[in-house]
Amino acid sequence: MSTNKKRAAIIGASGYTGGELFRLLSGHPEITITIVASSEKSAGQPITSVFPHLTSLTSLTLEQVNPERIAQQADIIFLALPHTQSLQPVASFLEFNKLVIDLSADYRLKNPAIYEEWYHVSHPFPSLLDEAVYALPELHRTAIQQGKLLAVPGCYPTAAILQLAPLIAHGMINVSSIIIDAKSGISGAGRGASTTSHFPEAHESINAYKIGTHRHLPEIEQEVNNLSCRFTATDPVPPPAQHSISFTPHLIPINRGILSTAYANLIETKSNTDWQSLYTSYYANEPFIRVFQHPHQVTPHHVRGSNFCDLSIIHDPRTGRLITVAALDNLVKGAAGQAIQAMNIALGFPEELGLFAPGIFP
Repeated sequence: MSTNKKRAAIIGASGYTGGELFRLLSGHPEITITIVASSEKSAGQPITSVFPHLTSLTSLTLEQVNPERIAQQADIIFLALPHTQSLQPVASFLEFNKLVIDLSADYRLKNPAIYEEWYHVSHPFPSLLDEAVYALPELHRTAIQQGKLLAVPGCYPTAAILQLAPLIAHGMINVSSIIIDAKSGISGAGRGASTTSHFPEAHESINAYKIGTHRHLPEIEQEVNNLSCRFTATDPVPPPAQHSISFTPHLIPINRGILSTAYANLIETKSNTDWQSLYTSYYANEPFIRVFQHPHQVTPHHVRGSNFCDLSIIHDPRTGRLITVAALDNLVKGAAGQAIQAMNIALGFPEELGLFAPGIFP
């Protein structure tokens, strides 16, 4: 352990993701949290009044977002703000030459026109989109090592991309046939009160929402198409169309967790392929990917509170389709844990540092 710990700031510390960042970073041997900031509504309150489970771990008080003051007290800036609210703060912190790790969608999409289409705001810093690294370690580790602006993927895209990447990278599936059916716990909707997350509305219920219009869809398509283009660069098969994936999210009455099931047609019949070995080989050096033989072993119940993403794949010989299942904790591997994993890589720390713990069971 270093005697000179890196100083971290958490912006948006009063939300679920901010609280999870604090929980995980408080146990990181190379990091000390020096400042926490939030909206004016929460500013001035001890963070333990917002998150009583952090009592005795900290005496920090939530401050207003003042980039100059925060930059003086931190080397690493985590931003866990709502979408569109990270745009200016990210640019400000980069001017202070800080490592900026943004958990909103504001710097994930490379095309500013697509960002405006889905978030209904013109991106004020399009040049920074070229600098931003899509911080999915399993696909972009080298770029993360060199990055100063890390855009942490969304929770649904993390599951979907990881469950499909081996098949796309080997050119085995028709990308235009991909259908993703995903379920998320209620914490994915954020901490703010709404009718859909109100207990009487969500308890003992399940509902599909934003079918074909969820804002994580262009993020999934961006990465899937990037993988496809890498494969087709030396292959006569043309790259897939940009708008090719069907994605339906569902809200289910659990606190946290995602279960994502993806379906895709094989380009040609490969029924004799050892699919589990394909995935095990592809993710052989990935500390947070676990591949299971049986899909029923892949469940949010087994990854709750951990940074693991569990995967399984089966081939349906009757239809010729491949069916993959992924499970992760939307607040950890889908947000705060992945952000810390990316930070470890960027700073040259062991990738698992502060994160390599099993989920909470039962």
